[in-house]
Amino acid sequence: MNLICKLTDTDIGEEYTGVDNPKIRLGARGIVIREDGKIAIFNKTNKNEFKLPGGGIETGENPEEAFKREVLEETGCTIEIIEELGTTEEYKSKLNFKQISNIFYGKVIEDTQKLNFTNKEKDEGAMLLWVEPQNALELITNCYDKLKESKYESVYATRFVVLRDRLILKYYIDNYSK
Repeated sequence: MNLICKLTDTDIGEEYTGVDNPKIRLGARGIVIREDGKIAIFNKTNKNEFKLPGGGIETGENPEEAFKREVLEETGCTIEIIEELGTTEEYKSKLNFKQISNIFYGKVIEDTQKLNFTNKEKDEGAMLLWVEPQNALELITNCYDKLKESKYESVYATRFVVLRDRLILKYYIDNYSK
C-alpha cells in the first residue's frame, strides 16, 4: 500500500518525543469529486480550518464502508469509490496517539442535499464547499497559520489534520487531477 505521508510533531514545528503504546484510531478520508470537477472540502469557520471529508472507522466497518458513510454524512452524497490512493500515518507524541487513515478517491453518484453534521462539527461552524482542486489546496494551505482551537481540539491536533489533508490533496492533484 502506498504511504502518502507520515507525520510527527516535528512536521508541525513541535518536538517529537515518540509514542509508547499509543491510543490508535483508524480513519477513512479523501477526495470526493462531482461531474463538474469540483471537490468537497469543509470549512470549520470557528477554527479557520479547511479539510477533506472523512472520519473514524466504526466497529465492524471496513475502510470503504467508513469512507462512503462519512461522505454521505458530511456531503449528503452517495459515491462510487474509484480508487484507494494509499494511507497516511500520524504520530502525535503530546497525546500518545497514532492515527492510520485509508485514503480514497470517489465520484458523486447522487447528491441528497441532506447534510448530517455532528454537534461538534456544528459547534465548530462546519460548512460544505465545492471548489476546484487547486483552489481547495490554496484554502487548506493558507489556513494553517490562522488556526484557532475549539472546545474539542487544540491547534496542535488541528495542524495535523490540515497538514495531512494538504499532502493528500497535493498527491491527488499531482497524480490524478487533469
